[in-house]
Amino acid sequence: MLSLARRFVWAPRGWKSIPLLLGLLPQVILAGAVAAQQAPPKKNVLIINEVGLSHSLTSLMTQQILEGVQETPNLHVEFYSESLDLISFPDNPSRADIRDWLVKKYGAYKLDVVVAVGPDSINFLSSYTQTMFLEVPIVICGSSIQQAGNPRLDSRFTGTWLSYEPAKTIEAALRLFPETRHVAIVGGTSAFDKKALSITKTDMAPSLSSKVDLIYLTDLEMNQLLERLRQLPEHTIVLYTSFFQDAAGHKFVNATKALPMVIEAANAPVFGMSDTYLGNGIVGGKAMNFREQGRITARLVSELLAGKKSQEIPILTNSSVYMFDWNQLQRWHIPESRLPEGSVIVFREPSLWERTKWMWIGSLMIILSLSALTIYLLWSRKQLKLARSAQLELSGMLIDAQEKERSRLASELHDDFSQRLALLSLGIENAAEAIPDSPQEASQQLHDVLNSAGEIGADLHTLSHRLHSSTLEKLGLVPGVSALCKEFGVQQGVLVDFASENFTRPVHPAVALCLFRIVQEGLRNLKKHSGATKAQVDLRQAGNHLLVFVRDEGRGFDPKEIKGKQGMGIRSMEERVRLLGGRFEIHSAPGQGTSIEAWVPFQPESRPAEI
Repeated sequence: MLSLARRFVWAPRGWKSIPLLLGLLPQVILAGAVAAQQAPPKKNVLIINEVGLSHSLTSLMTQQILEGVQETPNLHVEFYSESLDLISFPDNPSRADIRDWLVKKYGAYKLDVVVAVGPDSINFLSSYTQTMFLEVPIVICGSSIQQAGNPRLDSRFTGTWLSYEPAKTIEAALRLFPETRHVAIVGGTSAFDKKALSITKTDMAPSLSSKVDLIYLTDLEMNQLLERLRQLPEHTIVLYTSFFQDAAGHKFVNATKALPMVIEAANAPVFGMSDTYLGNGIVGGKAMNFREQGRITARLVSELLAGKKSQEIPILTNSSVYMFDWNQLQRWHIPESRLPEGSVIVFREPSLWERTKWMWIGSLMIILSLSALTIYLLWSRKQLKLARSAQLELSGMLIDAQEKERSRLASELHDDFSQRLALLSLGIENAAEAIPDSPQEASQQLHDVLNSAGEIGADLHTLSHRLHSSTLEKLGLVPGVSALCKEFGVQQGVLVDFASENFTRPVHPAVALCLFRIVQEGLRNLKKHSGATKAQVDLRQAGNHLLVFVRDEGRGFDPKEIKGKQGMGIRSMEERVRLLGGRFEIHSAPGQGTSIEAWVPFQPESRPAEI
């Protein structure tokens, strides 16, 4: 958590400002008190580095610790940093002088955690554990246990050690360059350099001294070292340990100054054991992962600041990682297949595909979208043509059906009703003539004429009902369909079982007419095609829809065989339901009867005046 200070500047422009400021003063004091109660207490962390921030290791570790701790919620941390080789003391101060200076400088502070970065910092704090920073937990990092001299650490110490493994680095290098005959080991003359060189000799002696010729380029001035590196024999690789100082006492920044000079002069590939060396010219190696250790250290510091005890956190060792620079692999033509299993490759330049893949993917998505749109438009165009063809066919069928119905009505009126009316007229005429001569015979003739007139009226009523049901219009859907079923059963000799339920909602006239025509057409098709003597008609409510079923147990048919060959009856039923936003289905199979089902909403999507 970052601290925030707010400063108020008072510059009144007259006495009129004083009452306003006095009125705001209690609010300001109250807000400050609330903020003070909510803000977490400040914690103090001291980071003691071996070298200054100009060195990449110190800079990397410090950055990782600061960023990791500051990302922890509910922490307000103030950081302090000191470097053992940069503290302002007279020349060649003793370790006791450095201790006294640190105690004097930070004695007034309440330190919550001390972080020791590097072997000398760890060794220094372990030497004065009884006189410095008493009861303050100390987190170690940035060193292997061998580099720190195997110090004895009490319970206040926690943290992690690194693994320093030069022999495994050389073994990996020999795997990449199997023809290697010489290994040149480069190191400086500072105490740190000599310690690293000593550990390297000890680690490499048992396994590698008999395989390759070890050339130690140490105790040299920088110019002499560079000249030797330019004249290395063939089949040589270089192992860079560290170089803080040359034999003449000249000091160097290890990773960013000395190492690039070595890389530029060497006529052979260079390997190293630190991830901070990667990117400065080395091929790679079994590297100490300082970046990851910095993140772990930040987590441990956060846990300690949150109240965890150092005794609860054991000191562990972080394994080194095979890490290699992609650019150096390309420079020395090293195939990735030769790398040890689990190797990490850094600074890999993206391939042409990786650099342009999103452009290609975007282009492909656009092409696919356009293709899909084109296919959809072509499909829609085809469907539109089919719909237009179906509409033209339906229009032709409607016209043809209309003409056939007109012809049928004309024929029925002419051949039936017209002749019957002529006979009725003749009977009336004969009765009129017979009245004077035979009143009894005239009375019988008039009775016969009356019966004929009643039959004509009944037939006209039936014909009118087939064209338009007055019962449906006057009494509603259920009585209209019930009357239709009874009339059909009497006229056609088919037993129709009609069942319905009382509807809780009014039925729209267009919906009622649609269902009436479906039942009428369904019964007509039943009589014409099924050969059944029984039928069932059901009318019921299902949510916001009305359902009608017309079933028979006749001969049935295969719906696939008549697909595209439906007559006008089926087409008219489908179209009526579609116009009202409903669903129409026919289920049938040879020998298993036929079922016509229609679902129509109470309130249709479209409400034509006549369907």
